[in-house]
Amino acid sequence: MINGQQEIDKERIWKGIRKRLDAEKVTIRSVLLEFKWKLIFIFFLILAESAIELLIPLFIGFAIDSALEGSYGGAIQLGVLGTLIILIGGGRRFFDSRIYAQIYCRLGNATLLRIEKNLSSVKTARLGMINEIVEFLENSLPALISTIIGMTGVVIIIASLNLNVFLVGLCATFLVFLIYFLTRKRTTHFNSVYNNEFEKQVDVITTNDDIMLASHLKNMMKWNIKLSDLEVFNFSMSWLVLMVFLILSIVFSVSTGNISYGALFSLIIYVFQYIESVIALPSFYQNWLRLKEIKERLERP
Repeated sequence: MINGQQEIDKERIWKGIRKRLDAEKVTIRSVLLEFKWKLIFIFFLILAESAIELLIPLFIGFAIDSALEGSYGGAIQLGVLGTLIILIGGGRRFFDSRIYAQIYCRLGNATLLRIEKNLSSVKTARLGMINEIVEFLENSLPALISTIIGMTGVVIIIASLNLNVFLVGLCATFLVFLIYFLTRKRTTHFNSVYNNEFEKQVDVITTNDDIMLASHLKNMMKWNIKLSDLEVFNFSMSWLVLMVFLILSIVFSVSTGNISYGALFSLIIYVFQYIESVIALPSFYQNWLRLKEIKERLERP
């Protein structure tokens, strides 16, 4: 009976060792490769949905022209396009929530097994960080792809309307990304020290020490404020560059002299849409820097 129990205990120990060794091999990259075909399918749906959304304004114009000619063909085409968006967008959201749930479970199990000691606070914090990665894949990544596709389409339109405005826009975009690139190290540092403090949270709460809890919350907010202040600086400098771009766009458009009021109005609207895309992209870059720090943290004990 004792020998039988010893065999069971040995098997349990070896099973735990095998699980831990398997966990050591699991990385974010390996998990993404494990689900690569499902992810490729989701990305295909995202691209299709974004491309159709880019065509909506064009087909609205077709519908108006068709209606003015007494035909409903354009309206029918617009309706078909809208139906496709509903089917593709709804289908993508149905599938990706299930796939990303599987990714979360796979990463979560491996991360907890990698942490050898019973560090409940670290485990809780890192599960929250994994959730941030999954949230990015499920929500932010589709928005990023849609923004890039929309921005590319607007750039082509601006280039066809006024080459000078297009060139100024490229310069403005370069300056905006330069601002965020130069502050990347500070962003990564602030995220790192914030996450260090976050990993202590459960342990601090379980101590029931009011002074320690107050100190912990104060430190959390200190680094959060520093991140916010850095973002305020980056955002303000970027808007300054983009407002100069908007003003120069109007000046260059009017100076050509052979542009109609309608074309001028359209050009400025497209310029403003381009500015909205440019100002949105750095936020994805900031998010990526945070997730990069989290990725490195998750892959160590």
